[in-house]
Amino acid sequence: MTETEVIDERADDAARTPDAGDGAASPSDGERAAACELYGENLAIGYPSTDEPVVECENVVIPAGEVTALVGPNGSGKSTLLRAMSNQLTPDRGSVVLDGEDVHALGTKQLARKLGLLSQENEAPGSLTVEDLVYHGRYPHRGFFESVTEDDAAAVETALSLAGVTHLRDSDVGNLSGGQKQLAWIAMVLAQETDVLLLDEPTTYLDLHHQLRVMEVIRTLKDERDVTVAVVLHDIGQAARFADNLIAMKDGELYDWGPPRRVVTEELLRDVFRVDATVDSQSPTGPHISPHRAIDE
Repeated sequence: MTETEVIDERADDAARTPDAGDGAASPSDGERAAACELYGENLAIGYPSTDEPVVECENVVIPAGEVTALVGPNGSGKSTLLRAMSNQLTPDRGSVVLDGEDVHALGTKQLARKLGLLSQENEAPGSLTVEDLVYHGRYPHRGFFESVTEDDAAAVETALSLAGVTHLRDSDVGNLSGGQKQLAWIAMVLAQETDVLLLDEPTTYLDLHHQLRVMEVIRTLKDERDVTVAVVLHDIGQAARFADNLIAMKDGELYDWGPPRRVVTEELLRDVFRVDATVDSQSPTGPHISPHRAIDE
């Protein structure tokens, strides 16, 4: 199946009403864009140091109010695609639309009120407290000389609580463990109070406890606040358990897109991840993967 066929098939399924038959009409590309929080079309994405695009895809959809995980091997283009979707990288070709507006045409503060991004590398002065860090997430909502408002304070309290770091509010960021720091940074992004949240490998280098804590925060945002989330993950098992949709990437292209129970197959693990594995698609917590061996190139 080609990339275009994969995306069109998934979009058609999402557009049908519960009682629609197989003959339901397919929406146009414009209608799909209007139905989604974040949508990329005809994208070619590269870097100044590359002659050819690193990522190319005709359509990519981050559905509204759902968790979408980008998965694939190292170098498949997951983080590059996320950077373009968040206006951290300007595509060589194509557009990214958020609520009907091109993200690359929005001002920095205007975009920050709509979309929050947590990148892989975050630096903060070690003497900065967790609470101070989280208050930095309120910058899109204040003028340069404006003081903190009651709304700011309430948003920070909510963000600290959601991320589970209220007890660390007075701790210096430099004294936190890796997992605690990551949760503090997530709290800062939550304080922006955006409808869309993009996270680039938020669980990398964390122990299992903090990995699960991060993923639980993501699910809470989706279930209780209807936040649209796109997250890059290395652990496909974790992605299959916590995400509503997976975008599987290989060599800078979309390999497949859809619900985990349909996307996570033994064929995908073999073709994309070069792993021989068994998949139990009937597991109550999502597809369960039992890897057997690495497949030689």
